Amino acid sequence: MGSGNDSSLQAFILVGFSDRPRLERVLFASVLVFYVLALVGNTAIVLLSLADARLHTPMYFLLGNLSFLDLCFTTSIVPQLLWNLWGPDKTISYHGCVAQLYIYMVLGSTECVLLAVMSYDRHVAVCRPLHYMVLMHPHLCLQLVAVAWGCGFLNAFVMCPQTMRLSRCGRRRVDHFLCEMPALIAMSCEDTMLVEACAFALGVALLLVPLSLILVSYGTITAAVLRIRSTAGRRKAFSTCSSHLLVVSLFYGTIIYMYLQPANSYSQDQGKFLTLFYTVVTPSANPLIYTLRNKDVKGAVARLLGWEKGSGEA
Repeated sequence: MGSGNDSSLQAFILVGFSDRPRLERVLFASVLVFYVLALVGNTAIVLLSLADARLHTPMYFLLGNLSFLDLCFTTSIVPQLLWNLWGPDKTISYHGCVAQLYIYMVLGSTECVLLAVMSYDRHVAVCRPLHYMVLMHPHLCLQLVAVAWGCGFLNAFVMCPQTMRLSRCGRRRVDHFLCEMPALIAMSCEDTMLVEACAFALGVALLLVPLSLILVSYGTITAAVLRIRSTAGRRKAFSTCSSHLLVVSLFYGTIIYMYLQPANSYSQDQGKFLTLFYTVVTPSANPLIYTLRNKDVKGAVARLLGWEKGSGEA
């Protein structure tokens, strides 16, 4: 593995969408709208989950953590992206690139594990409702969230140094709009097989293992829901879980394609748009998905704004 000192003091050039100047203006406006939605929606969920005592439950504790993650995740990328889309300057300092890669990988990996934790929460809520508060006690919730963050930091501390140490023979142009691991590996001029193998192994551990746990959880949830005799009960159980399942599908569907393929088969254009989807669109969609049919959150908003007429309404 090369020392990587050929680029250690140089800025990188984020090519992004510079080959399509007209598209850049459209993307700037679109990304700005989605970013504002992500900021407003996720901040609202975090504040509501802290301020409203009725939302001090395991489900909303985990949802608040997911919203906080999404806030940080999109903020680590979008300001730099907007700057690059707006003007001719596409550069990012070497240290800025390293920081973006670390933050991006910590938060992305943490979210993968956190989504699996949230599926376990839904499994307990549907399959063992009478024991829910006993099983999902606050101490366990804190431990599960700590494990998710620990996995995120571990992945970043293993993969980021390996990625940045790769020799690039003076190459500075990153064919992406952010310092993403597959793009940085693809621009290396040395053999990257070892780094790719390590990335694949960690990808399986942090993507496929949590996804498998999610699918198992929802398999047992489906079986439990089908045993519920009342139509209203089944509808309520499916409604509780469908939001989370939709978020899982949006997030995992794109990120698995990005990280579980060899760097030499990495499609730059396809990769940019997929990354744009799960770093900008998904964090802004999550608050809408979780709150659109959620009476608890609507009730919390009504109480906060003083709109609630009765105690159990909304």
